[in-house]
Amino acid sequence: MSIYIENLSSEVEEDDLKRIFLEYGIVKQVHVPTNHKTGKNRGFAVVEMETCAEEISAVQMLRGIEWMGRILTVNRARIELKDVSLSRL
Repeated sequence: MSIYIENLSSEVEEDDLKRIFLEYGIVKQVHVPTNHKTGKNRGFAVVEMETCAEEISAVQMLRGIEWMGRILTVNRARIELKDVSLSRL
């Protein structure tokens, strides 16, 4: 079960996201694509949760919250993280 997060602060790292998503269940994987030139994140991420119920809970609770100075856009991903080559993100 994957969640797509947009409007991230450029300071966000994978461990930051894992910490907030752990409140809603088991986090299987976090991927925060970075800009190859700057090393900063590209403003979005994908988090994979263990179950659909955990995913739904996280999306409902985190959608629209202010975090690290930004209002997050949080939605269920249209495709699963495991189906995507991470090098293409």
